[in-house]
Amino acid sequence: MMFFTSVAAAARQSFRMSKYKVFVMRHGEGAWTKENRFCSWVDQRLSEDGVKEALACGHLLKEAGYHLDVVFTSLLSRSIHTAWLLLEAMEQEWVPVVRTWRLNERHYGALIGLNRAEMALNHGEEQVKQWRRSYDLTLPPIDESHPYFLEIYNDRRYSTCDVSKEDLPKSESLKDVLERLQPYWDGTIVPEIKRGKLVLISGHGNSCRALLKHLEGISDADIVNVTLPTGTPILIELDENFRPTKPMQLLGDQEAIQAAIRKVEDQGKVKQMT
Repeated sequence: MMFFTSVAAAARQSFRMSKYKVFVMRHGEGAWTKENRFCSWVDQRLSEDGVKEALACGHLLKEAGYHLDVVFTSLLSRSIHTAWLLLEAMEQEWVPVVRTWRLNERHYGALIGLNRAEMALNHGEEQVKQWRRSYDLTLPPIDESHPYFLEIYNDRRYSTCDVSKEDLPKSESLKDVLERLQPYWDGTIVPEIKRGKLVLISGHGNSCRALLKHLEGISDADIVNVTLPTGTPILIELDENFRPTKPMQLLGDQEAIQAAIRKVEDQGKVKQMT
């Protein structure tokens, strides 16, 4: 796993002043996350633990004295619900919540709905890791024979997108996620930050990893080892050119965060019989 820039990079950053701050976080645990299934664009609610995680994030940010100005989410309920609960816990329910498909989870194509541990048993843990974490590997696309195809593409929320339903992805690599996310970051989110607004992005494991890769300059090879726990706010401080001035900070109890990271990493491993 890798979260922080190198010591040398951190030293180079240290002389630059932080001008902007932004929070990036993966939503609280979802129902299918708990079942260890590839959820992707299937719309799932938060699990009971996911609700607790979202509320805990809000309490953490409130106690630290942060005042949010705008929250960006995907079009998926687990991302939106996390934002609502977080703002409720902060007593900042009035803060605008802006939704976009460009922050959706990576589209896992034909793998959607499958169990990660079972896939590891059948195809090997390293293969599953590559499917989940690699940068430019595109998975087999979803087609109309897939049990969740119509549930996704007949969903009315996707009639609100800035592209037609026909042009929405049927499968994605992490590189594809960054390519559809970066124009929104540059054109919509960055201008809000430049206006002095404190922004929080309630995204997904891969939309957050894609954005962090862009902001932190993480290499194509190293991004494979970046693991994001659910329901953990990440503080990023940027200079006037939107380059990081210090390593990103995962806020909260560090032992609990490391345990959450291990839990996410274990999702792609063969389940041990007891």
